[in-house]
Amino acid sequence: MSELDSARNGDDATAESVAARVAEAEECVADLRDAKQRLATVESEIDSVGEDAVVDAADAYRKAIRLLDRYEGSATGTGDFQAYVEFQDKFLGLVEGRDDDTPASEAFAAAGERLDQRRLSESDFDAAREDLEPAAEYVDLLDRREDAEEAVAKARRDARLCRRELDGEIDERAEWLAVGEADLDAPVAELTDPIEAYNRAVREEFDEFYASASIAEVVDFLDRAEAFPLVEFRSPPRDLREFAAESPDADEPVPTLLEYADYSGSKLDHYAEDPGLLQTTVAVHRTYLERLSGEPLTVSLPPPPAAELRFRTRERLSLLGRFADEGTIAQLRAVRDLSRREDYRELSRAARAHRELDDDELAAVRSGAAEAELERLRDARDRLAAELDGEADG
Repeated sequence: MSELDSARNGDDATAESVAARVAEAEECVADLRDAKQRLATVESEIDSVGEDAVVDAADAYRKAIRLLDRYEGSATGTGDFQAYVEFQDKFLGLVEGRDDDTPASEAFAAAGERLDQRRLSESDFDAAREDLEPAAEYVDLLDRREDAEEAVAKARRDARLCRRELDGEIDERAEWLAVGEADLDAPVAELTDPIEAYNRAVREEFDEFYASASIAEVVDFLDRAEAFPLVEFRSPPRDLREFAAESPDADEPVPTLLEYADYSGSKLDHYAEDPGLLQTTVAVHRTYLERLSGEPLTVSLPPPPAAELRFRTRERLSLLGRFADEGTIAQLRAVRDLSRREDYRELSRAARAHRELDDDELAAVRSGAAEAELERLRDARDRLAAELDGEADG
C-alpha cells in the first residue's frame, strides 16, 4: 500500500469515528431541545388555567373516581342502604358547591346531579364517569408535565454523559495530535536501541541472579531497593524477611525453595533443615516470589523527560552492582548519557508518537485531518454545553 493510500485509509477511519461522535452529540442536543419544548408547552397550558386550579381539579377528579369505584357495588340497586348514604354524603359533598369559574365545574355539577337520586344503578355510575371526563384533562395535564420533567431530566443526564465522553475524546485527540506533530522521520532508533539493549540485558541478569543467588541475597537486594523510590519493587513481606535472615534454609535459591514447598512433609524432611518454617513462609508467599523480575530496573519506552531519566538511571546504577556485570552497567550509563543529547526531547517525542499512535492516527496527523476532526469535536461539545446551559439559540 502506498503512503497516500495509507493516509486516505487513516483519514477515513478516524473521520468515521468523529462523525459518529458528532452525530451522537447532535442527537443529544435534539433530544434535550425536544424534551424542554414539550415541558414548556404543557407548563404553558397549566399556566393558562392556573397551577392551583389545575391541581385542585385533578385532585377532585381522582377522589370522585375512587368513590365511584369503591361504592359502585354496594350503593346501587337494593344493596346496603348505609353504603348508599355514605356514598351520597361523600360524593355530593365533593362535587357540589364548586365555583362556576373553577376548571370542569360543569362536569362535577353534572355528575352530582345525576347521582343525587333515591336509587342508583350501575349505569348511573357509568354515566357519572362520562360526566367527569372533562375533568380528567387536568389529571392528564399534570401527568404530561411529570412525564416531560422526567424526559428533560433523562435528556440532561444523557447530554452530560455525552459531554464527558466528548471531553475525554477531545483531550485524547489533542494529546495524540501534539504527540503526532513530532518529527516522525527523526532517527528514533538512536534513542530506543540502547534502551532496548539495556532492558534485555538487565532482565536476563536479574533472572540469573534470581535463579542462582540465595533467598537471603535476593531479599537483601529488595530491602536495599526500598531506598530508591524510582525503582518500584514490592517490599518483601515481614515474615519472608525473617525467614531470609534466620532460617537455616535461607542459603538456597528461590526456585529451589519453591520446589521444596511442593514436597510432602516426609520428603521435605530430607531436603530442608526447618521444613515447617519453609512451608509456612515460602509457600504462603509463592505468588510474590514467582512474580519477581527485573522489570522495575528497566527504562520505559518511550523514555521519560531528560531530567527524570537521569534520576532513574542514577538509582538503577546504585543497585546494579549487586548482581549485574560491567557490560550491563555500561549499557545503563549509555542510556543515561542519551539525556544529554541536544535532540533528546525531539527524539523522545518521536519515539512516543511511533509507540502510542497507530497507523491510522499517524496518517490523520500527517494529512491534517486530525486537526480538522478535533475542531469538529470541539464545536459539537460547545453546542452541547450551550444547550445544557440554556444558552443555545432556537
